[in-house]
Amino acid sequence: MLDYAKVLAEQFEVKELYVQNIMALLDEGNTIPFIARYRKEQHGTMDDQTIRRIAERLEYLRGLDARREEVRNAIVNQEKMTDEIADALDKAATLAEIEDIYRPFKQKRRTRASVAKERGLEPLADAIRLGQMTGGDPRQLAEPFVDAEKEVPDIEAALAGANDILAEQISDDAEIRKRIRNLMRMNGILHTVAPKPDENSVYARFDDYSEAVRRTAGHRVLAIDRAEKEEYLRVSIEMDDERPLRAIRSVAVVGENACSDFVMAAGEDAYHRLIYPSVEREIRNELTDAAAEAAIRVFGDNLHQLLMQPPVKGQVTIGLDPGFRTGCKLAVVDATGRVLDTAVIYPTHSAAQIEKSKQVLKDKITRHKATVIAIGNGTASRETEQFTAAVLREIPQKVAYVIVNEAGASVYSASPAAAAEMPDFDLTLRSAVSIARRLQDPLAELVKIEPKAIGVGQYQHDMPQKQLTATLDGVVEDCVNEVGADLNTASAALLSHISGLNATLCKNIVAYREENGAFATRAELKKVPKLGPKAFEQCAGFLRVTESADPLDHTAVHPESYSVAKALLAHFGLKVADVAKGNLSALTDGVAREGLTSLAEKLGVGEPTLQDILKELIKPGRDPRDELPPPMLRHDVMQLEDLTEGMQLKGTVRNVIDFGAFVDIGVHQDGLVHISQIGDKFIKHPSEALKVGDIVTVKILSVDVKKKRIGLTMKGVPQS
Repeated sequence: MLDYAKVLAEQFEVKELYVQNIMALLDEGNTIPFIARYRKEQHGTMDDQTIRRIAERLEYLRGLDARREEVRNAIVNQEKMTDEIADALDKAATLAEIEDIYRPFKQKRRTRASVAKERGLEPLADAIRLGQMTGGDPRQLAEPFVDAEKEVPDIEAALAGANDILAEQISDDAEIRKRIRNLMRMNGILHTVAPKPDENSVYARFDDYSEAVRRTAGHRVLAIDRAEKEEYLRVSIEMDDERPLRAIRSVAVVGENACSDFVMAAGEDAYHRLIYPSVEREIRNELTDAAAEAAIRVFGDNLHQLLMQPPVKGQVTIGLDPGFRTGCKLAVVDATGRVLDTAVIYPTHSAAQIEKSKQVLKDKITRHKATVIAIGNGTASRETEQFTAAVLREIPQKVAYVIVNEAGASVYSASPAAAAEMPDFDLTLRSAVSIARRLQDPLAELVKIEPKAIGVGQYQHDMPQKQLTATLDGVVEDCVNEVGADLNTASAALLSHISGLNATLCKNIVAYREENGAFATRAELKKVPKLGPKAFEQCAGFLRVTESADPLDHTAVHPESYSVAKALLAHFGLKVADVAKGNLSALTDGVAREGLTSLAEKLGVGEPTLQDILKELIKPGRDPRDELPPPMLRHDVMQLEDLTEGMQLKGTVRNVIDFGAFVDIGVHQDGLVHISQIGDKFIKHPSEALKVGDIVTVKILSVDVKKKRIGLTMKGVPQS
């Protein structure tokens, strides 16, 4: 069995003790957000994403060991275990290596080799293999095995059966498969052919395409896989036969005689008929798995950045869900997201309807003192944006608009959760409300939607869905707990992602709130049915109670550390009440004078924990999203036809993918900054330089109005 802590410490380049502590904390039922935030001394202040990767790798290693023992027991039960096999199993570091070892002992479907064995030809195969060292003629060795009753009518039939047995034995040899697999990884050429080429196909670039396996980028692998699935392409991996056959000879062939030649011929048969097709499938699967893993990682990064977009706080917001035939749905929500008003306008219909729609929008702006408009980026978005910009030019109020990614809004509006939350509105108006709330608080609104529907990845429908879901759910959990939630206003959807809470506990919290009124303290959480000490420990620090008389309940300081926070304040002659007043100069000056290390020793607490407590006392209820640049507000609109090469514009990064990033520059159609155009320095992946939500300055490289394509560059463009 592997030493998990040692293996993981080496892989992640961290102290073995930290990994041991993380393993113990996970096994005790602690959540990753809780471990990352409140057990920093035990893991050296790793972030939640690193701890999550360690947890995922630990699960893989434990699964590997479980499979190792299954294989070991299966071979022992067949009474075929040897010291050599046991040693190989102990050393196997991947699932593929374990499966290679097990291959000769695995029960197979009926094969040519199994038929030959039924006909009594296995001793002949063994004799020929031994004959490589002792000499002999395969034909003479085959004579005793000719038996018409066993369907071996002549020497040729006997030798053919022996060939089949030897070919399967060679194919099952773990060392041979390992060598050929490595050769294909290093020297294989991925080749695609389109039986019926179509220059208008999105896959046209792969009509007759070749690329080294080791250099094939993940996004090309996924595109080729999809094209193959849609039967547009035929895909293969090509490789010169010389090296693989040489590898077979070095392992399976001994000496130079007639038996050696026979074994080598069986090896060639094994390679072409059994090994090559099998290893080709394995390498194709490896490419797909690696590409999917990378795409899922990018999707997760994009989702994290999207969820952590700064909220537009304290503003009455109008949400517009554009549409042609059925009109544009309008919803006005107050600064807390409460729906104030709704309407349907028709900004794309007749001149009379457009004028009437203008009056409706102006009336809503004036009546509710709206200061910002959120426009969904779906069908009719461009026309709605032009209409909105025209209205804003005609009014004296200072109102801006923002184009909001509406992916998943329709899915959410038709969900039972939306029906329960907004029973008095139809589906379309719910979408308008959701669009407005997405601008006000992206995290609180987007957690209501299945992460896969948010639309910030690539090829998400081709991903292993279980793995994709686990990754995205982990991202949502990390984001929600990083920001925290107001215990008295958070929806059940938001609460469900808080550390330690499940669906039942969330329902019980909401029910308790409705029956007893707002929570007065964090400690009152303990009165919620089925919320025991462990759940309280896991969730309490992430839930804020702004109505509490205890200012510490407004912060991310965990209740287990209240005594330390009070002792820290008392050390400098302060009380908890001073936190609410913001009168903490004595604290900040005192810490600067004495130093965190000295204070941590005096208070008997770890330095990282003390540092976190200090941050929360100085700025209670701080929102990490406020430190990021706010969304870019617009007042007027441009069209694709207005763009010219060389023009510089500001834009918002909407999606980061393997080959570049899509940037919204205010013309409805996002432009592409290819990875080669992101900057003057070489980068391996766009995520090294850009993230979703970044405000960037770009220069127009090319505009194709007909195809609606915009090429952008950031090279040589100063970023403010």
